[in-house]
Amino acid sequence: MTTTSPISRARSSYADLSRDELARLVPELLLIGQLIDRAGMPWVISAFGAEAMTQVAIEEWAGASPHYTRRMQQALGYSPAVDGEGDVVTIFKGLQLDIGAPPQFMDFRYRVDDPQHGEFWLDHCGALLDVEPMGPDYVKAMCHDIEDPTFDATAVATNPRAQVRPIHRPPRVPADRSPHCAWTVIIDSAHPPVSPLPPYYVIEATRAVGVVLDDIDTCDEGASDYAGALLDDFDFAAYSHSALVRMADEVALQMHLLNLSYVAAVQARADTPEGATEICRKQLVALAWTASERIRAALEIPRDLDGALRVLSLHPLLNPVAYVGGQVDRGARTVRVAHGDAHHDGSWVSLVGPGRTTALASALHAVDPTIALDVSGTEDDWTLTVSGGDQPAEPPPEASVMTFTRGSTFEFESRRSLPIFPV
Repeated sequence: MTTTSPISRARSSYADLSRDELARLVPELLLIGQLIDRAGMPWVISAFGAEAMTQVAIEEWAGASPHYTRRMQQALGYSPAVDGEGDVVTIFKGLQLDIGAPPQFMDFRYRVDDPQHGEFWLDHCGALLDVEPMGPDYVKAMCHDIEDPTFDATAVATNPRAQVRPIHRPPRVPADRSPHCAWTVIIDSAHPPVSPLPPYYVIEATRAVGVVLDDIDTCDEGASDYAGALLDDFDFAAYSHSALVRMADEVALQMHLLNLSYVAAVQARADTPEGATEICRKQLVALAWTASERIRAALEIPRDLDGALRVLSLHPLLNPVAYVGGQVDRGARTVRVAHGDAHHDGSWVSLVGPGRTTALASALHAVDPTIALDVSGTEDDWTLTVSGGDQPAEPPPEASVMTFTRGSTFEFESRRSLPIFPV
């Protein structure tokens, strides 16, 4: 890597990573997206109660997932031939590239009987293992109250007559039951069509939904689409550099869409705009720390000032560049962010700027706690300047909510990928 910002030479900040680095980073980004809820829901419970948390989660995923599901279908060439008439294979491919189902941490296994009938089950559900210690009420809220509407809300992006129904699910009886849950997916013309839930239309109005990202170069070495057979495990290493860059940008955009849906749900319940902003700020500070830790570890980036800036250039807070518009100059040790689509939508970047540095400090100090930072400019056009400091900073108190999730320390393993359908 040179000390020149990748943003100055390429539209995507991920373009200067090697193919191998990207193959390691994309599943990390998927897992980071799953952790948005771990970072955000404790503050929702504290402010509004457990029942409100359940409703926020439903609105959050129902608002975002249909939009980003369609985006990934189009990006990787497995969209239905006719809009709204996708099959079970299309639905399962989407789950493999969904921040709601990060590989291995949410270890989905699949069986396809024919294009209209299939099953999936989870040999390992990191989300369940996080929630089980909180008691059966929280387990039921996640595995029943939240999943019933949101599985169908995600499937509506592929086929509104798809129904996702449980074979069995937690609370687990016996306590060590495996697989953790199992579901059928059936598409039938006799099923009443599912309509999007109201949050879908809130997110549809954001600029994030229509962000244009660089096309995949089909001449690049490696796979450029997922148009063939469904694989039991998505093989990131088989994909081209160009395809992996697009995936990384799409996954980062999934996070923004999910966050925008979270923001809308919180704003609808908060007594004041300032109260909603504070809840969303805490979520970002907590996520910023863990995202930096995982990105740094995955790419073996040094724990120094330059390493911290490199991590920040890859961080979901500032990506995809086509949406956020930030410019990281590692040589000058600066980050410049001007008003753009992300500001307009009220996404994460709108929570940072002059006088609002806790999330930026969290992302940087997770790599190098001695960094000193200064932010100058206006809310809509600011520059972050970093320098070496003396006294190491303590982790922000908001980051403590991430210590209970196994996603903070989860390690991916190498797997061989085999076709499921058609074989």
